[in-house]
Amino acid sequence: LEDRLYENTQKISALRRAAAEKFAQSVTGELKQLGMKNAAFVVDFAPLPEKESAKFSPQGSDEAQFLFSANSGQPPRPLSKIISGGELSRFMLALKNCLPSGFGIQTMIFDEIDTGISGETAQTVAEKLYNISRGKQVLAVTHLPQLASMADRQYLISKFVKEGSTFTSLTSLDREGML
Repeated sequence: LEDRLYENTQKISALRRAAAEKFAQSVTGELKQLGMKNAAFVVDFAPLPEKESAKFSPQGSDEAQFLFSANSGQPPRPLSKIISGGELSRFMLALKNCLPSGFGIQTMIFDEIDTGISGETAQTVAEKLYNISRGKQVLAVTHLPQLASMADRQYLISKFVKEGSTFTSLTSLDREGML
């Protein structure tokens, strides 16, 4: 039974690796559309352990990590160690556009997704957020009119200090952007 289990582990691993390569290509394509022209995304798998040291679990025996590079000439490195806030927001948007629509997530929140973008890239980001919002609730904190104009509702978020404490207020805006 252990031999068959290990053989099936190898088959599942091969399927995962093939799917991961297609997924990485898809995410990289999305990143390029989002203005990250030199982005590279890779799903890196550790070699499968030999049968004697393999650990079998419902999640499989593969160990994988996401590698990322935003800049030309820089090799992809662990995503969690090198990605900036603005890059992370756009990466998550790209990732979420590549995941199956029924992935079980009902609300998605994007903050700083407009950092360092404008013009055509901002419009592309707005359209991708809109596409996601057709099946889920999307909350986006933005300074860009391209993104705000795609929303069903807009709110003004303000911070103020009163008696030495900082407070945040949320005010619904009407169609003309008035309070």
